[in-house]
Amino acid sequence: MKELPDHHLSRMPDNTAIKQQNLPAHQLYFSAKVVFSIFVGTGIFCLCMGVILLLSAKNTKKIEINYTKICANCAEFRENAFNFDKECNCSIAFYLPEKMEGNVYMYYKLYGFYQNLYRYSQSRSNNQLVGEDIKDVEDCAPFKVSHNGTPIAPCGAIANSMFNDTIVLSYKHTSSMSVKVPMLKNELTWWTDKYVKFQNPRFTDLSSKFVGSTKPPNWPKPIYDLDKSNPDNNGFLNDDFIVWMRTAAFPTFKKLYRRLYRIHYFTEGLPAGNYSFNISYNFPVTSFGGQKSVVLSTLTWCGGGCFFLGVAYTVTGALTWLASFVLMAIHLTWKRKKVTYQEQSHAL
Repeated sequence: MKELPDHHLSRMPDNTAIKQQNLPAHQLYFSAKVVFSIFVGTGIFCLCMGVILLLSAKNTKKIEINYTKICANCAEFRENAFNFDKECNCSIAFYLPEKMEGNVYMYYKLYGFYQNLYRYSQSRSNNQLVGEDIKDVEDCAPFKVSHNGTPIAPCGAIANSMFNDTIVLSYKHTSSMSVKVPMLKNELTWWTDKYVKFQNPRFTDLSSKFVGSTKPPNWPKPIYDLDKSNPDNNGFLNDDFIVWMRTAAFPTFKKLYRRLYRIHYFTEGLPAGNYSFNISYNFPVTSFGGQKSVVLSTLTWCGGGCFFLGVAYTVTGALTWLASFVLMAIHLTWKRKKVTYQEQSHAL
């Protein structure tokens, strides 16, 4: 036999158990009883979780008011571009039949607004949002620079379309006295967004750092002047801005707007009674056939009053149980046939 050259031998793997694949292996073999037990156990777990999640979601209290048609005059007014610098307000009275105990959260909800379009979701500058380079607008088309070539901060389609309705909740304490419900603007965001993905430029005077840039076309204020009552809630660390920049996966979505400050009349939550929303209407939706709502909701340990997760667990558990009995029936049928065949073979 012809011997291989030395340079071929040098490329051969070492004669070890790992490189020669000589490690001991074990092939799992599950009996029918074990498979049936696994399926039944999984089904019980999913059914129990589904029932718990459904009951938990049912215990949340929620009220939603669609104000697209109620504020139709403002909607028509806002669609006229010549009214961009004028205000339009509308008031919506409603009755809260049951007390909302505990922490109460206010959301705005949009219908038919597609934040999941690829070009829209990519129209942003991460270097700008972490405070590294205010003038980095390379990926922000079509909102990169203003008409005179000044870089926009924050740039991009997401920032330019930020929800900017102002919603104030009032409680009619007596027939002659209304109380503004105290709402907090902070702690609305994910921790990773607030402290990792968004950062302001390191500068004593925030407005000085944005010199040489301009606000987005649809914004009435620059980014460093969004919240005059709280200097820490300005710039790229503004909670409303961060919440909006986390794009939604579906065209119908709601985003956290405010949370109840539990003091005075509201230490235990929102009492039942007469309320009203006073809305400064700025965000147009009728041009693309969309709608807007405001939602008040309580939360449970598993989140809000969404039944999807509970239904998903319940359906999965039911299907797993059904599959376990089908598999067991098939196994018993084949076992019976095998026994019958063996008996016939012995008889012959």
